[in-house]
Amino acid sequence: MDNQLLQIQNRSCRIYGDTGAEYLLLQMADEHDFAGMAREVEAIHRQTAQPFLLAAVQVENWNDDLSPWPAPPVWGKQGFGGRAGDTLAWLEQAVPRIRRQYSIKEDGKAILGGYSLAGLFALWAATQTDALYGVAAASPSVWFPGWSEYEAAHPIQAQRVYLSLGDREEHTKNQTMATVGDNIRTLHSALIQRGKACTLEWNAGGHFKDADLRTARAFAWVMEGK
Repeated sequence: MDNQLLQIQNRSCRIYGDTGAEYLLLQMADEHDFAGMAREVEAIHRQTAQPFLLAAVQVENWNDDLSPWPAPPVWGKQGFGGRAGDTLAWLEQAVPRIRRQYSIKEDGKAILGGYSLAGLFALWAATQTDALYGVAAASPSVWFPGWSEYEAAHPIQAQRVYLSLGDREEHTKNQTMATVGDNIRTLHSALIQRGKACTLEWNAGGHFKDADLRTARAFAWVMEGK
């Protein structure tokens, strides 16, 4: 199956992969993500033989729909609306329909992933529900104000967590975003101490390099179980 459109309530999804697959991959995506989705799916196939169905869900307002609570602008003039709870509620209603329509068993492993703020959303969602087998967080926005303290008080429940960051991302003059390196190291250490299967991989370059390939690597690692 390649790039099938599925409309659920007010959101459209692009579906890739295999009907009846063992793994259901869920990714919140914007137009930039969709432009690289074919390359991402190909890259996942190259890195794992596990059968999967990927549902890429369109996000209309990135800063608002994926942020767990309101926050002021970190760069530019646009702040964060804190509507991740609404997005997660939609996802929890949509997943059973996706499972039925594409013959994904109820015990099929669900992995929520994404890039940047979508990666943070995936991590946050795993603090709210135990329905996720894994989280595939590529260059997640763990600099987000209050995130580290929140996760320490509301631990991630998923069994497997992939984390990555570009090795230049923490080297920025923006004081808030410069915390991303220390915050992701702290999260990785905490997850390991709690007995989670977790890895932290460092990619060459800054935040905007090869987002599709980095996300593919994240999903493949969670599925592979290595």
